Formats: sequence, C-alpha cells, structure tokens
Amino acid sequence: MPDRLERPQERPQQRPHARGRNPRRTSGGIPRLPWRRIVNRLGPIEILSVDQVEAIHQASLTILRDIGVQVLGARALDRFVTAGARVDREDGARGPAGQVRLDPAQVEELVALAPSRFELHARNPERGLVFGDRHLVIGAVGGPAFVTDLDRGRRAGNAADFDAFVRVIGSLDVIHQEGGGPLEPTDLPVETRHLDMYRTLATLLDKSWQCLAFGRVVVDDALEVASITRGVDRDTLTREPTLMTIVNTNSPLRLDGPMSDGLIEMATWGQPVVATPFTLAGAMTPVTLAGALAQQNAEALFMVALAQIVRPGTPMVYGGFTSNVDMRTGSPAFGTPEYVKAAIATGQLARRYGLPHRSSNVTGSVVVDAQAAYESQMSIWGSVLGGASLLYQGAGWLEGGLTASFEKLILDAEMLQQMTEVLQPIAVDDAELGLDAIAEVGPGGHFFGTAHTLERFETAFYQPMLSDWRNFETWQEDGGRTATERANRIWKQLLAEYEPPPLAPAVAEELDAFVDGRKREIVAGS
Repeated sequence: MPDRLERPQERPQQRPHARGRNPRRTSGGIPRLPWRRIVNRLGPIEILSVDQVEAIHQASLTILRDIGVQVLGARALDRFVTAGARVDREDGARGPAGQVRLDPAQVEELVALAPSRFELHARNPERGLVFGDRHLVIGAVGGPAFVTDLDRGRRAGNAADFDAFVRVIGSLDVIHQEGGGPLEPTDLPVETRHLDMYRTLATLLDKSWQCLAFGRVVVDDALEVASITRGVDRDTLTREPTLMTIVNTNSPLRLDGPMSDGLIEMATWGQPVVATPFTLAGAMTPVTLAGALAQQNAEALFMVALAQIVRPGTPMVYGGFTSNVDMRTGSPAFGTPEYVKAAIATGQLARRYGLPHRSSNVTGSVVVDAQAAYESQMSIWGSVLGGASLLYQGAGWLEGGLTASFEKLILDAEMLQQMTEVLQPIAVDDAELGLDAIAEVGPGGHFFGTAHTLERFETAFYQPMLSDWRNFETWQEDGGRTATERANRIWKQLLAEYEPPPLAPAVAEELDAFVDGRKREIVAGS
C-alpha cells in the first residue's frame, strides 16, 4: 500500500437525473451507485407452511426446555439464575459452566420484548441505518484470518491490508456497514489489536461499523470509541444505538464465556446484537434441514432471551447461518440449494417473532472464479427473497470465510449494485410511458435519436462498474482482461483515490489519547 494516497481525479459534472432513473457517481471513470437506504419491495417467499413454521418453533422450545444450552461464564449463568431459569452448575477445568433450560412461556415472553424495528446511528447522521420494515442493510466481510489479491496471493492478515481494505469499503456506497474487521491484523499484538482496529474504522469511515464481541473489555472499548467519535455520552449512546456485533453460539447448543460476556455488555448499553448460530447440517446439526432449522432457532432464541433478561427492549437481529457440509469430505459448503432454502426459511422464522434477520453472501470457492460468482449470487438471491434485514459478509468473503479478497470485494459490489437496482420501483407515468416517442418513431423505426431517449441516455439503465459489454475484438485489443483482472485494477484505483471523511482535530486527538492510554493500561496489566 502506498505511504501517501494520490488525490482523486476531479469528478465530472453530471446532468440532473430524471425521476425514476439511475443516479450514479463516478471516480476516475469507475461508475458506482450513490449511498441510499434500500427497501426490499419484493414480497418475501414462504418456503414453509404456517404449520411447518409452528412445528419448528415448538421443536425449538422443546430443545430449550428438555435439553438446554450449555453456558460458559459466570455472568451469564448468574443472569439466568436471577431470571428463574433452571441452571445445573457443572464448573470444571474450563471455569464456571452450567446447563441452562428455559420454560417455553418464558422464552416467548422474553423474545417478545425485542423490537421489530430499530435505527443504528453513524458518525455521519446521513448514514444512519434502519433494521426492519423491509429495509435491507448490506455489510462487508468480517473476521477472516487471511487476505488475498492477484498480485501478492494469499497471506496472513496484517495491519496494512486491514487499512487498505477499509478504505476500499469506504469507497463503495452500496456497502452500508463495515462488518467488524474485514480481516485479522495478525501482525499487531493480540491484547491491544482491537483498539487499533477500532481507531482505523472510526477514522477512515463515517458509516456504521461493527465491534468485536469476544468479551466485556473489547465491547466497552468500542463503546468509548463510538462515544468519542459521535461526540455523545454513554446515556445518549444507549438511547441512540451506534454499534452492532455478531454473537455466535458454538453449535451444537453451547454459548461460550467471551461471547456471553460480549452479549451482556452490548445489551447493558442497549446496543443491538446479531444472534447467530453457526449451524452446518450434517456436522453441527442434524443432517436434515428441518432439524438444522429447529436447532438454529433454539440457539438464536436463547441469545435473544439472554439479551432481554439483561435489558428488556435490547434491539436484536435474528441471525441465520445454516448451510450444509460436503458429505464426502466434511468441508463446509456455501451457496448451495440447501443454503438458499434455509435462508428463505430463516426469514419466515424471524417474522414469526417479529425480529429483523441476518443472512449472508457466501461461497466455498478458494479463488475469485465462476464458482465464487454463482455461489454468491445464489446466496444473495436467497437472502433477498427471504426478506433479510442485514446481508452480512456481503462483500469480500472467500474460501468459506477464511479469506478476505480484494477482487471478490469488487465482484460482490457489482452484484450488490445490480441487486439494489432490481429492488428499485418501476416508474409508470405519462413521461415514462413515452407514447409521444412511440408515435414519433412509428413502425419499423428506432428510438436512438428521439428526444425521449436523448433526455435519458446517460441515466436510463444501470451502468456496470465491473462488467465489460464490448465486442470480442475491442475487448481483446484492450488487453483481454477477465472480470477478476478488471476487479484488480478497480480496487487499486479506488484505494489510491480514497479520501477519508474529515474528523475534527479535537475529536481525533481525544480518540488517539484514549486508544494510546488504553493500550498502555492493557500492557501494564498483562
């Protein structure tokens, strides 16, 4: 990554776009859609009958009542005891643990406390987000240990690539939210790594970003960073949620200590949690989709219930991440027909409880190839048709989540831009019907030169960022680059041209003082 970023080329003046057509912004010739909230106007598909949804619901309540969830961590166990759950302590070498069982009526009462809609505030007020009410929020990839691009290949995540990836995310307005660290900066000290990550996210972006969830400390540090950059106190932050995080169960039926502590801390301060079991049919759940969904549902409801015990009304997102394994090798498979069906069914379950829900854009491919594209396209369609509120891992995910790819980030952004255009309504009025133009052209003519066309030719249709629609000879003369090779050029140009949104000097100074001070405290205490 260059030490100093080049200044972007001047953006060309654009004609005002007519109602119902496609506004876009360009940078150095790269067309991109502008920032906008997305509302999914497609009615969600229902793959399950009402009776089937209810059967899965009842099976989940049976699991929570008769089998329960193993919880590691004293704070969560104490909360469940106080709430009247049945807790069988089994403390051992791994520390405080217990099997927690919940009565069906209590589960339903607690889950009903979570809101069906909530807003998430960003440093830039214009980039706040809505979850629920058919809004679709698109998040970037989060959490891979590795990073890859065509030039340097696959390598361990590092701070320089973390910084560069965040900058490219900032350049793509189709991505509403950063996903909690696009890759792990493994060259930074483990104990203080989260602080460097938060500082990068808070300074390079003015859009929403996710914090880490593995423990009370990393959540509390994120809350302070969010308070500083938004210029608000903790009480305001509680009233106006700013952070979101993913809390996973260790399927089957286990919630570990760091995750339970992170969930409790988020709920204490009213910040939304995406409660997501990681359930792979045939490995972590029964091999059948019905069994996998019942277990997923039980684990998700368990986490929602815990958050409501901590703070009634805590915003929650019902997370679904059920896929299958390759029964020949045991490897996870993504973008499969089973994944799509599970994503659509998850939407029905979330609506059963009146909760926003999370889905993902995923692939098992290890490189940015045709497999990566068609598996991701399957995942995106499954999420949209299921009525997802949050499309997590929306851009950049590769190799089953082990790797963040710069080229895949661009490929996904292209597919997501196309999808968001599909979700825009069709304008139907006198001007759009174009009867005068039809009369002007008459039988056997063409519309290229009509006033109706000339008024709209710049903005009438979606203009791709990555696709190349030229004929073979022109494409070949220009280097014959594949989509992956073109994506390589695009992310490099976006990186070179990116200018972080301004942050007031006093705020930047306060943020640096907090991060540096906390790092000294952690090192001194270790």
